[in-house]
Amino acid sequence: MEEYKLSNFLDGKSEHTLALFNHFVNSFNSIGEITVHPAKTMIGIANPHKRIAYITRLGKDFIHVVFPFKKRYEDNLCFQKIAQVPGDVQCNHHFRMLTTADINEEVLSFMLLAYQEEH
Repeated sequence: MEEYKLSNFLDGKSEHTLALFNHFVNSFNSIGEITVHPAKTMIGIANPHKRIAYITRLGKDFIHVVFPFKKRYEDNLCFQKIAQVPGDVQCNHHFRMLTTADINEEVLSFMLLAYQEEH
């Protein structure tokens, strides 16, 4: 099995994107213990029981994160798209972070929800 490294994703990224990534990870760490899991195409964020978010893209000036929830949370201002996984109850909530200020109270509440959701 091939081992993936975080540096595969972060090398060559702008200072802005690296700051966004670090702020996102630090914000999750303020909620509870997490681990970062680089994979082939994305970076998984996990609590001690399961993966709770996925960083799917590190752009020039943003990071794109998917939160997999068991139901749709339509009443929000932070997700740009919500898509149900075909044949599953999982609903992927897509969040694009452009500035560190995008991790506001609403986003933190969804991060906490993801962290606490039963596995």
